[in-house]
Amino acid sequence: MDISTGIIIAVLLLWIAYAKGWILVNFEMINGEMALDLLKDTKNTILLDVRTKEEFNTGHIKNAKSFPLQDLIHDTAKLEKYKNKKVIVYCASGSRSVSASRILEKNGFTPYNVKGGIIALENGI
Repeated sequence: MDISTGIIIAVLLLWIAYAKGWILVNFEMINGEMALDLLKDTKNTILLDVRTKEEFNTGHIKNAKSFPLQDLIHDTAKLEKYKNKKVIVYCASGSRSVSASRILEKNGFTPYNVKGGIIALENGI
């Protein structure tokens, strides 16, 4: 393996680690059980589903607010009323919610990303 191949592999691995939220995160990564515990405080916590509207309509966690990642990228203003709350963020598997959590954190929110997405929430794991 030459040096340029090694650099490409290293950059790719760093990008994957960043996208998965394994490195450089300024928010908490929580499991389904921790999310369910946080959701008991209904006055100070909201549940944000960042999957597409189609995915949300096929099934979602009770009381979740739908706000697809594609919308969040362009407009967090609609979520301003939740800025003082803990925002539990989930998607299908946990990847889009990392991106959403990064956007929310950058805009002054307190996101908690659910590792494992909706499956982890449904199973409380």
